[in-house]
Amino acid sequence: MEILIAMAPSPDGSGGGGSMISTLIMFGAIFAIFYFMIIRPQQKRAKEREKLLSAIEKGDKVITSGGMHGTIAGIEDKIVLLDVGNNVKMKFDRSAIATVLKDNSDKK
Repeated sequence: MEILIAMAPSPDGSGGGGSMISTLIMFGAIFAIFYFMIIRPQQKRAKEREKLLSAIEKGDKVITSGGMHGTIAGIEDKIVLLDVGNNVKMKFDRSAIATVLKDNSDKK
């Protein structure tokens, strides 16, 4: 309660202008911190994910967000056909793909 009383403007009105400018500077600093620590990195991750999803092609080995491992057997606009083994093929949303596995079989 004492903090609220100390922050309250004085009854004669003096000292209100400087307080307003410092408050605006503080809000600007908080917004800048939120932008550089939260908003900007999230936008960067979203662009990387969009690039990953647009680059998938037939034959890529992927893992879905549910943990299903398989190979891309076909691609439509927003749907991928995933071959999970023994001629079992399942349809997934393209957005369900979590990671694309790198093929290291051609490296010796």
